[in-house]
Amino acid sequence: MAFEPVWRSAETDILVKALLFLQNEEDVNRFLDDLCTIAEIKALGQRLAVAQLLTKEATYSAIVTATGASTTTVSRVKRALNYGSDGYKRVLTRMDKEIVYE
Repeated sequence: MAFEPVWRSAETDILVKALLFLQNEEDVNRFLDDLCTIAEIKALGQRLAVAQLLTKEATYSAIVTATGASTTTVSRVKRALNYGSDGYKRVLTRMDKEIVYE
């Protein structure tokens, strides 16, 4: 059974397909630069950093200090890790924990 997100639409299908066509970091950087605001890109990166630290069992206060994320953001990411669609877990596993915040 394939995963079917609740947010799926014709427009989001185009976005997903576009992401699959990105071939390297430069492609991703250029696409994100055109698609998102700087704040949106930074927020996405921050959430991924929070997810990585949560999987390493860091405390909320350590995560807030390391990433600058709010405790609300940390809670949302934790909820996604525990009850979400495993998107964070899948990507972090594939990345082999290359992003490190200390």
